[in-house]
Amino acid sequence: MSKHITQTLRLPVAVATLLFVASYAANCGTPGHAPVSLTASADHDMLAVPTPTPGTEPATMPVSDGRSATAAGFTLRLAQRSTAPGTATSLRFQITDGYGTAVTRFAVDQTEMMHFYVVRSDLTGFQHLHPEMAPDGTWSVTLPPLEPGTWRAYTSFIADQGGEQTAVVLGDTITVPGEAVTHRLPAPARSTTVDGYTITVRGDLRARMSSELTATVTRGGIPVTDLEPYLQTYAHVTAFREGDLAFAHLHPHGDATGGHGGPHLNFDTMFPRSGNWRLYVQFQTHGTLHAAAITLRVG
Repeated sequence: MSKHITQTLRLPVAVATLLFVASYAANCGTPGHAPVSLTASADHDMLAVPTPTPGTEPATMPVSDGRSATAAGFTLRLAQRSTAPGTATSLRFQITDGYGTAVTRFAVDQTEMMHFYVVRSDLTGFQHLHPEMAPDGTWSVTLPPLEPGTWRAYTSFIADQGGEQTAVVLGDTITVPGEAVTHRLPAPARSTTVDGYTITVRGDLRARMSSELTATVTRGGIPVTDLEPYLQTYAHVTAFREGDLAFAHLHPHGDATGGHGGPHLNFDTMFPRSGNWRLYVQFQTHGTLHAAAITLRVG
């Protein structure tokens, strides 16, 4: 694994073979989608919780898109994969490495060490939460009441192993029992409204190509210039693909260095595949966080 320091060892062939077999067995022994009983990390005394650095961004784009619970040698291990409908639920999970050991070292990404998202299979009910980690690497987050149906949970983080940082997005399924009422995905559009604000977007979006998206915020036809910092930026944009629920995070240009921003917001995009994507634009005004949803077509 790239996160481990590689050393050249002069070992007899038989010893080297045994080490390889042991390493392979350890890596293959961590199922990616089974609920598990969370255990303490063997090196929890090495816990490193860095002081959040405003506007910190990953050095590279995530190596995965949230369609799998295992990627880049890391696995999302949910303690439970179902919740009761209509009630808030405490959810625990760990991020483990290829040896099944809980990871406890994370770098800060937009003021947080872990971003946790849930969205239903019809791309409704979006939630963006920030869990708290215990010294043994167990994260805890309180899910708000969720409607019946199948939900996708995503963890977005930057693992910091031996000074090497890897941005990863992992995802797994959470089920809420009951009769689900499915909503049809709204057609692609260039504007949407939320709480009296209008978000208008423009940009030529192409799969697997870097491009720029511009969002303009207005209210009653008047440009909004009093956007407040949220996660050290003036807007946070998360996207989910219709069908396979692939995940994408749009990175804003620059940090929220002033007290107020707007009306124009620019984002770098890198969508892994074409199709209809549901974007959630989060922004804050007067101490209130808003979340505008809009469907965009990626060619």
